[in-house]
Parts: sequence; C-alpha cells; structure tokens
Amino acid sequence: MTARLGRLLTGAVAGLAVTAGGGWGTLALHYSGLSPAWLRAVLAGTFALLALSALAAVGLRRRRGAALAAFAVALLLVLAYWRTLEPSNDRGWAPEVARAPRATIAGDLVTLHDIRNFDYRTETDFDPSYYDRTFDVRRLDSLDLVTSYWMGRAIAHVFVSFGFGDERVAISVEARKERGEGYSSVQGFFKRYELIYVVGDERDLIRVRTNYRRDPPEDVYLYRVHGPIENARRLFGEYIRTINALHDRPRFYDTLSTNCTTQILLHTRVNPDHLPFSWKVLLSGYAAEYAYEKGRLDQSLPFEALQRRSRINDAAQAADRASDFSRRIREGLPGMDGPAPPRP
Repeated sequence: MTARLGRLLTGAVAGLAVTAGGGWGTLALHYSGLSPAWLRAVLAGTFALLALSALAAVGLRRRRGAALAAFAVALLLVLAYWRTLEPSNDRGWAPEVARAPRATIAGDLVTLHDIRNFDYRTETDFDPSYYDRTFDVRRLDSLDLVTSYWMGRAIAHVFVSFGFGDERVAISVEARKERGEGYSSVQGFFKRYELIYVVGDERDLIRVRTNYRRDPPEDVYLYRVHGPIENARRLFGEYIRTINALHDRPRFYDTLSTNCTTQILLHTRVNPDHLPFSWKVLLSGYAAEYAYEKGRLDQSLPFEALQRRSRINDAAQAADRASDFSRRIREGLPGMDGPAPPRP
C-alpha cells in the first residue's frame, strides 16, 4: 500500500512538473522573437507534443523514463535559448516610446530630457513633440495617483504625477513596444517587451487616455496622495535614478513582476513607512482602493464616493488643449486644495 501510494505521488509530481514546464516552454517558443513565424509554430508544436507524450507515459507507466528524458532535454534547450535573450535600447520602436528619457542632476535641480508632449488628432495620429525642463526638488509639493481603466474593475494602468507648484510632470511605467507591435499581457511574461518610464506632460499622458482612446475607451481617475512631502521627494529621486539606469542598461518588462504597479510599490520602499505588498497590487484596478485603505488618499468620503468624484474624463475633454489643463482637471476634486496634508 505504501509503495503504491509512493508511486502515485511520484507520478502526480512528475505530471505537474511536465504540465508546468510544457505549458511554459510552448508559450515561450510561440511568443519568442524567432523568425520566420513558421519556425516558431513548428518548434512550439514539437515541444507541446513532447510534453503530451511525457504526460501520457507518466499516466500509462509505459516507457516513462525515455519520454521524461526526451522532454527534459527539450526543456533544457528552451531554457538555454531563454537565457540568451537580452534587453536592448536599439530596436525599431513605436513612435510613442521612441525616445527613452534621461535626467541630469545638479544638487536640488533635476533636468528631465525628452518629456513627451504629443499633439493628438487621434490615438494613432499625432505630431511628436518633446521638451526639457528643470525642476527644483525643494519645490516638489504634491504627488498624485492616476488610474486608467479599460477592461473592467480589476485591471488598470496606474501612474504618478509630481507637482512643483503650478508645474507638473507625469511618469508612467510601460511596456516598450516596437513599431507595429501591439500589447499583450500574455506576451509580457515572455521577454517580448523592454521596460520604459515614459516621462510626459499631463496634456499627453492623461489626455490621450481621456480624450482620444476609443477602442476601448478608458475611464481615468485622479487622486491626491497624502503623506509627508519628504516621502514624495524621495520617491521622485528613486524614479530619476531608475530612468537614468534604464537609459544606460535596458531591462525587460514583465506582466507579473515588473509592471506599472509593482514598480511604484518597489520605489516607495525608499520611504520608512512604505506599504506592504498586497494582492491588490497585482490586480492593479484595486491599487487606489488599497492606497485608500492604508490612509494614503483623501479620507473625507467612502472610497466608492471618492472614486466617483475623482473621475476626470469630462473635465479633461472640456480642457483639451488648454494651457492650464492640469489645473482644470483638478478643480473640485477631493483633497486637491493646495499641497497634500501630512498623513496622520
């Protein structure tokens, strides 16, 4: 009885290992950068057949050793190929991520180069434009959280905007796509995209989402983050260091571990009272709710009411190309009267 149970457990473990390795390897080959496309299809199909053969051998207990050995060799070859993949800053980038920003630092003065400020006619029809601007970190007096929803409540794109008096700069962590390449969260698991921090004018990073994206449309919310202003200044410094590091040493984007929300949480660790990890970070649509629960957003309203009042699509569409776009989208929003108060 004990021996039989041992064999069953061994078979179950082997079956799970083959299933996991087979699924990962098949998708890694299918979404790889190998060309031509038929080669990817042949390799992915062959690997899937080896995995299925190994699973059948485990289940039927026939030629198990040979089937598992063949699958193991194939998996090692896929892993060897995977390790050869290196990120690059030199590809045929899509226009909206063509320039990787960088910063120069002189004491408290930070000059951001290549701040994006496109003039849009539609989401895909625009005039590219960039500018440089110097910010005095001592004047940083507010931090806002932006969430943009397009596929239900659980998933959102999340980014931050730093305020320096009347000046603002938004920074969005994104997948750096090549020209003609679309975004896929599944492909994001398989080293298909590099990581980019898009530094942009709010008239670009917010307005493209509120005013020009139609397929699907996006609902955008803007919240003032509450906390000691020194936390926001340290966070800004972390963003600047990462922006410069990526300019020199590219990294891959990853849907699970290196994305818009996990990077924000990672950067906040520079502060002593940073938020702990939560499943609401992985399901990015709940990131603002999580920040609210931890006292980082305005507490004068229940979260549902705060969220309703923080939707800025109508205000952004009314402001459109106005030079005071940032001021107008904040009018009447909870907690937006002056700098953020200290968090109790």
